[in-house]
Amino acid sequence: MAEILTSENFKEKVTDVKGTVLVDFFATWCGPCKMIAPAVEQLAEEYAGKAGVYKLDVDEAQDIGMEYKVMSIPTLIIFKDGVEAERIRGAVSKAELADAIERNL
Repeated sequence: MAEILTSENFKEKVTDVKGTVLVDFFATWCGPCKMIAPAVEQLAEEYAGKAGVYKLDVDEAQDIGMEYKVMSIPTLIIFKDGVEAERIRGAVSKAELADAIERNL
């Protein structure tokens, strides 16, 4: 299961990490976010030990959403060694997300 990040642990889990991390910026009321949630959960299991896969509720951690200029959700950002490497907007397929992770491993 993809861990939910907070403003307090974002730096520790994402920007201070060597390697690849996918963060799904979502909101509980967002329909497209709900559509991709199962794919994000599956990727969290499939990439365990290879890449971090997390979710961040933009209503609960507005400061992080603003810092990364997340203007629409879902927005998925792949971080490589703590730096944004790729950004995906909207509901995309699990295969597209997996390809993006693979490109950044």
